[in-house]
Amino acid sequence: MLGLKAEPVGVDQPPPLHVFAHASTLHGLAHIFSSDRVTAKCCTWMLLFLSSLGFLFYVCVDRIHFYLEYPHVTKLDEIAAPVMVFPAITICNLNSFRFSKVTRNDLYHAGELLALLNSRYEIRDAHLVEESALEALKIKADFQNFKPRPFNMHEFYNRTGHDIRDMLLSCHFRGLPCQPEDFKVSGIKTQFLLFLDIFPPKAPCISGIRFYNQAFLLGLPAPVFTRYGKCYTFNSGDNGPPLVTMKGGMGNGLEVMLDIQQDEYLPVWGETDKTSYEAGIKVQVHTQDEPPFIDQLGFGVAPGFQTFVSCQEQRLLYLPPPWGTCKAKLLHSDFFSTYSISACRMDCETRYLVENCNCRMVYMPGDAPYCAPELYKECADPALDFLVERDNEYCACDTPCNGTRYSKELSFVKIPSKASTKYLAKKFGKSEKHIIENVLVLDIFFEALNYETIEQQRVYEVAGLLGKTSYRLRRSPEPQAY
Repeated sequence: MLGLKAEPVGVDQPPPLHVFAHASTLHGLAHIFSSDRVTAKCCTWMLLFLSSLGFLFYVCVDRIHFYLEYPHVTKLDEIAAPVMVFPAITICNLNSFRFSKVTRNDLYHAGELLALLNSRYEIRDAHLVEESALEALKIKADFQNFKPRPFNMHEFYNRTGHDIRDMLLSCHFRGLPCQPEDFKVSGIKTQFLLFLDIFPPKAPCISGIRFYNQAFLLGLPAPVFTRYGKCYTFNSGDNGPPLVTMKGGMGNGLEVMLDIQQDEYLPVWGETDKTSYEAGIKVQVHTQDEPPFIDQLGFGVAPGFQTFVSCQEQRLLYLPPPWGTCKAKLLHSDFFSTYSISACRMDCETRYLVENCNCRMVYMPGDAPYCAPELYKECADPALDFLVERDNEYCACDTPCNGTRYSKELSFVKIPSKASTKYLAKKFGKSEKHIIENVLVLDIFFEALNYETIEQQRVYEVAGLLGKTSYRLRRSPEPQAY
């Protein structure tokens, strides 16, 4: 028979926990279980180990909590460019209606809206009116045997608004001459047909900027309507690629000399939403994709001054939620295809007025009927004022994730000088007083041929969270064997 040899049983084999502790690479664990007895050395290592473990949990919880706050940082950079797209420039006269173009039919329908007549079709506060204006107003306000004709607010704004061809005394872009036909914006075909009736086509002309055949409807200066009425946009990009500039500094942008025509301003002896106490123009510098929102985003230019506007393009890149608050998706609108704060506000205001007044103002997009003068006064103007001044939450518009804006620095010099007043009066066929009270020069240019990027970046991705936690742990003090 074969004998079986029994394996000796080790009586001193250590417990599994001791084996694991000595085999582990976790610092200090082997020293806690170094003997069968509880010694001061074991207690010290136990205290250090638990402290380190607690610090580990603290760091992990702190980093996870910070990650869940979705923090971001903002990166600024300045980048040179050989060529830059010149912005769109929208210009509005602060006076919405030319007094000489207001007819008897206009006064009958809109005289109270313009604060020229009272509710009984009588001249308001005649003692405040200048003699020349009073005589003209008396003739227009004589409604004896008058039969009113249909009245349309859009046609009224279009016909009585200031004409760029009368205001524009000179225009240069990059040193080359530009024409009133260069001030245009997209419009409805019926508007162009209306302009064709008012302004018959002229012979073809060549400007220093582009070639326009004025036999076509698009060759006519077309207005853009804002809350100031009839306005004009230079370099709208509507009829081809927008203009570019290849140099910074004065003389490499747009320079215009304008006549604001104060003699055409409506007399003021009452106060309405259409009343303007100021004289000058309102200007907005914006991208070609952004509709003008000049009543809130424009700046004023006064007659008697040459205003220099030094611009720098800023390209903005914001983060969507949860890191930021920008609007990632396009605006769901029947009016605009590109999201911007201006487009969002205009879309919201239009819908608000249509819902509350069943009409829209002249400058608003869409196909709702235009508000009649009585609705302007009783509903549209008060509703819009309430929306703009008090109810900011109704039209709260998020910042777009990608956008472009223009920072501006303005400086001024007096114009005309005493030495040039007579020359300018002779050149433009105006009186010296008219030149002093009405002429201004606007010079808009890039400060330098570069743009600034403002970009929000995430502080942490998941990999960054792990790496940052590991880095913090590596820098933490560790117990050493002794």
